[in-house]
Amino acid sequence: SLCAQFNRLVLLWGECLAQADSCFSPSSSGLSTDLVSSNRSLVFSGHQGQLPVSSVFLDEYRDRLFIGGKDVLYSLQLRPTGHVSKEIHWPPLPGNREHCVSIGKDPQTECANFVRLVQPYNRTHLLACGTGAFHPMCAFVYVGHRGEICFFTLMSLLLGGELYTGLTADFLGSDHVILRTMGGHSTMRTETDQKLLHDPRFVAAHLIPDSDDKDDNKVYFFFTEKVTEAGDREGAIHTRVGRVCANDVGGQRVLVNKWSTFIKTRLVCSVPGPHGIDTHFNQLDDMTKHITGFLLCSLRSNVFQGFAVCVYRMSDIREAFNGPFAHKEGPDHQWGAYEGRVPYPRPGVCPSKITNQPGREFGSTKDFPDSVLHFARSHPLMWRPVYPALRKPILVKANVPYRLQQIVVDRVEAEDGQYDVMFIGTDVGTVLKVIALHTGNSLETEVITLEELQVFKVPTPIISMDISVKRQAVFVGSAVGVGQVKLHRCETYGKACAECCLARDPYCAWDGASCSRYVLNSKRRYRRQDIRHGNPVLQCVDQNMSGKLVDVPEDRVVYGTENNSTFLECVPRSPQASISWLVQRDDRKEDVSQTTRHY
Repeated sequence: SLCAQFNRLVLLWGECLAQADSCFSPSSSGLSTDLVSSNRSLVFSGHQGQLPVSSVFLDEYRDRLFIGGKDVLYSLQLRPTGHVSKEIHWPPLPGNREHCVSIGKDPQTECANFVRLVQPYNRTHLLACGTGAFHPMCAFVYVGHRGEICFFTLMSLLLGGELYTGLTADFLGSDHVILRTMGGHSTMRTETDQKLLHDPRFVAAHLIPDSDDKDDNKVYFFFTEKVTEAGDREGAIHTRVGRVCANDVGGQRVLVNKWSTFIKTRLVCSVPGPHGIDTHFNQLDDMTKHITGFLLCSLRSNVFQGFAVCVYRMSDIREAFNGPFAHKEGPDHQWGAYEGRVPYPRPGVCPSKITNQPGREFGSTKDFPDSVLHFARSHPLMWRPVYPALRKPILVKANVPYRLQQIVVDRVEAEDGQYDVMFIGTDVGTVLKVIALHTGNSLETEVITLEELQVFKVPTPIISMDISVKRQAVFVGSAVGVGQVKLHRCETYGKACAECCLARDPYCAWDGASCSRYVLNSKRRYRRQDIRHGNPVLQCVDQNMSGKLVDVPEDRVVYGTENNSTFLECVPRSPQASISWLVQRDDRKEDVSQTTRHY
């Protein structure tokens, strides 16, 4: 079975890598500086100059970045004293690559060991898992203690020595399961039943405690799947959040070694439209765990392409899971809320102090009555969906020449409160730095794109992102390597208080002499910042000795060569600035029209 194979490979490769020192070869290249001209980004492209990234793990404790790619693992030192990288070659087991090709899979994009998971296992080891040319394989990698630098999806979450995995368990792509392997608990999986998982695509998994009782801990999965619920056309896609109890061990007679606490519900991300018809963004592209959850969803059709970012509160998700179950009597009946008697303990809850009552105590899910397990098997779906905060997206992008693919969020302390700064990766290698503001009690959102950063020289989809608060950087993975981008560069916002204020960047404030990073409880008492309004009149009136509140327009002269072409570029120093192009003719200047050619 896949589960047995999975565990066997863990032990096999654990032995192979026991002497990991000899497997690594240090690199003299380190981080290349191809894009350092902007003083904003660095790119690592591997020792061969090409690194298709499939997973990234940022280890702030060790000051290292671990990168999984095609048949390779990298360990990158992030200290400013030197960028030392180490490599381990990790191909599929002998024969598996050839078998993968023989069954018709693509030799380049499928028949290799794409390392999809790199996670900490303990203080000295990582757990890495790869596709193994359609034969999943895992390995323990010795990386040493903190300070020792000489050692070195399938969507997965490693929790307390246990590996939670959402994957397709067969070559035909028909057996979709949520697995738990390793650790002290028994191996668990979902039943092969489309009511549980119908052609899902897993995006993220997170442990999110619901109470102080660790026995009540639950693992939440975020995915999309095809649905057959009333009102939806055949083959429609919904975004889901599902969960299982971390201490679920299945039933005694029913659901043996199968999840007995799995339930799921719909996450709605939509824009209200006329006549009550909403525009739904049903395809989940990425999700980031935050104080409040952020999800990046998309809607693609022949006439419309749009993307939205929705924020969900865990309290709303818990409320939906505590609500009525969805129910359908037969093929000719409509879906509705279950109105019958729900057995005790309620299906979906964990055996814990919260569940137990005097005379009705449950040590594990094996103690649950069969009626509970039968109900859980036939009613995995909740009736009430979960709507985002304010019941609408905080960001919508429609008909743009790129796709939004990845999102990470940094909560930033500013002079007038906290702001969530979103870094959104696209399929053309750019990163959008965005904030969404709410004014007073209004439901309307003001979206400000602070920067649009070109991370890689060639347009390439961004497939992973991770924020380092310690390094004040975001690490961006793509098919050509990993980029490191600064979270802020306040010095580029000009040399006047008004320019710094108009930038509206929560990271930056005017300190009396320059636009610099805002630090909470800093000894610098003179700080001017206005993220919500960007009003220099109130913030900078005593800083403009000339009496002007904003800079005078800046003219830049560009010369061209006769019978040749010249690229004209003007990058504004503030998102509030406007750009106009003029052509000089003798003693006058004329506006440049986009429809007119000038000679």
